[in-house]
Amino acid sequence: MSDIKKIKDEYLLKLNQNLDLNQINQIKTDLFGKNGLVSSQFKQLGKIAEDERKKFASDLNTTKDELQDLISSKIDEIENKEINQKLEKEKVDITLPERPFVQGKIHPVSQVIDEISSIFSEIGFSVEEGPDVENEYNNFTALNTPDNHPARDMHDTFYLDEKKELLLRTHTSPVQIRTMLSDKPPFKIIAPGRTYRSDSDQTHAPMFHQVEGLHIDKNINMGHLKGCLNYFIKEFFEVDKIKMRFRPSHFPFTEPSAEVDIGYEIKDGKIIIGEGDKWLEILGCGMVHPNVLKNVKVNPDEFQGYAFGIGIDRLAMLKYGINDLRAFFDCDYRWLNQFGFDPIDVPSSYRGLSR
Repeated sequence: MSDIKKIKDEYLLKLNQNLDLNQINQIKTDLFGKNGLVSSQFKQLGKIAEDERKKFASDLNTTKDELQDLISSKIDEIENKEINQKLEKEKVDITLPERPFVQGKIHPVSQVIDEISSIFSEIGFSVEEGPDVENEYNNFTALNTPDNHPARDMHDTFYLDEKKELLLRTHTSPVQIRTMLSDKPPFKIIAPGRTYRSDSDQTHAPMFHQVEGLHIDKNINMGHLKGCLNYFIKEFFEVDKIKMRFRPSHFPFTEPSAEVDIGYEIKDGKIIIGEGDKWLEILGCGMVHPNVLKNVKVNPDEFQGYAFGIGIDRLAMLKYGINDLRAFFDCDYRWLNQFGFDPIDVPSSYRGLSR
C-alpha cells in the first residue's frame, strides 16, 4: 500500500468520526500545514522516477482534493449546527420594553489612528487620504516596484480586473504618489488607512491598517528620519526613553532602506517598551528612492526625503495588551466594551494620549 493511500484511508476514517471544530482544524494542519503529511508528499515529487511521477502526482492531487472537500464540508456542517442552536436559544421577545441606552466605545484601531495623527500634527505633518481602490501605476509602478516583484503576484494582491489595472491597495503609499502629483514640494504628510493583501491566518488579516509617512524637502537626511521616529515612538508609548536600532533592509521605493527595532523587556508577563535587553521590530523606513521622485516630477538633485510605514493594528496590540489580531474584526461588543475608549476623550499630546 502506498503512502498516499495510507494517508487517505487513515484520515478519511478520522474525519468520519464525531469531531469538533478544533479537532478538524488540527487535522487540516496535520495534512496541509507547512510540514503536513500531504504537503510533504508534494515535496517528494522531484525525487520520483519520471515514468512514475505523473501517476503519483495525479493520485496525490485526487487525495488532496477529496480530503479538502471533506474537511470543508465538516466545517460547514459544524458551523451551521452552531448557528441553528444559537438561533433556537436566542429568541427575541419583541413585546419587551427597549433596553436602556448604552454609550458606545471607540475601537482601538480608530483610537490609535487618532493618537498617531495627534503626535505627527505636533511636528508639522498633515493627514492625507486616498481611495481603497487604486490603479496599478500608483500602487506599484510609480513606487519603483519592478514587474517581476512578488508583491504584484495574484497570491498577494486583490486585483479587480483581468488586465490587473485596478486593485485593492496593498499599502497606503499610493497616497504619497497622489499628493506629490497634485502639488509641489515640500511635502510633510502621514496617510493612515485600510490596506488589503491576500493573506489570512492567525497573525494576518486580508484587510488591515497602515500609516505611511513622507517628508520631502531640501537637504533631508537619515538623521531627520531617526529624530522623527524617535519622537513618535516615545510619544506613542508614553515613555521618557527609548532604545532604537536600524537594520539594513530592502524596499523598492526607498534607498537606503531599514527595519527599525525598539528595546523592550518582559515584566510580570507583560511587554514593557523602553530600554530592555530584547528587540522588537516595529516598522520599515528609508530615504525616498530617486526614481520615485522622478515619477512624480520632483527633481531628486534638489529635493530629498524619507518615508516610513507602520502597522496600526500591531501598534494597538502592543500598546493596549491585545494578543489576538482576529478580535479586531469580530464585532464583539463585549470585547469592544473592554478595550474600547470613551468617544468624548479625544487624544492629545499635551495631557497624555491614552488617559
